[in-house]
Amino acid sequence: MSEVGIGLRRNLTMTFAVVITVAISLSLLGIGLLSNSQVRTMKDYWYDKIEVSIFLCGPLSETPSCAGGPVTAEQRLEIQQDLQELPVVQTVYYESQSEAYQRFQERFKDSAIAQNVTVDQLPESFRVKLKDPTEFAVVESAFSGRPGVDVVQDQRAILEKFFSLLNVLRDGALVIGLASVLTAALLISNTLRIAAYNRRRETTVMKLVGASSFSIQLPFLLEGLFAAIVGWGISTGILSGLKYVVDERIAPLLTFTNFFTWNDVWVASAYLLLTGVVVSGFASVLTLRKYLKV
Repeated sequence: MSEVGIGLRRNLTMTFAVVITVAISLSLLGIGLLSNSQVRTMKDYWYDKIEVSIFLCGPLSETPSCAGGPVTAEQRLEIQQDLQELPVVQTVYYESQSEAYQRFQERFKDSAIAQNVTVDQLPESFRVKLKDPTEFAVVESAFSGRPGVDVVQDQRAILEKFFSLLNVLRDGALVIGLASVLTAALLISNTLRIAAYNRRRETTVMKLVGASSFSIQLPFLLEGLFAAIVGWGISTGILSGLKYVVDERIAPLLTFTNFFTWNDVWVASAYLLLTGVVVSGFASVLTLRKYLKV
């Protein structure tokens, strides 16, 4: 430990640079991990609320299945019964034209389009809640093209493009984080190489008096681990600050979804600690084997 202290003091500027670089690198990687948690949380939140909409034939429908005119009472009843009998269906809710009109007016009450829409222009529909949102194909194959059914629409398809964009941003953050970690590893390696060169006389004396290679290399290895652990502590503080900002500033404004939890922060922090220790140890061992020939 005395040798570690001496080495850190001799290369104080380089040590500070390594700590800051490790902190920034692990923070970027941590943001990528939290981005992954956020995408997963949003998917769980929205997919749990997704419904399949089965729009029934109306006066304005032009699909081949509506060639016979608007849906009849018998067709509507058969469709509802068949829906309720499907194993993948959890609940079925029927929405009449008047209910659809009322919901449309509430959603677009401040828009001029609301003034130009009448009740008969909006189709009646069944809102279907699936036990598993990914089982949409079962419903689509059973009801698409059926007489009385105009369109079978999966709300999940609306969100897929949004989540695809989030996945691209998440992958970009992870790539940047990993590249930054590689940069930190190179800086740790360079710092230890300089430290080994500056202390080559002490190293030679220790070897001559019988010190083992491990005891000679250990102080250098601990210097790299020290920089990694301190940098990890700073990065954990940055991620905690980010979580605080999300909870206090962003979440109250964006109430339509959930955000990653503190547990996600601690899990990401654990991965960052493991990454920092492994990368630092690996870079240190390779550097010492190459530049500390004892």
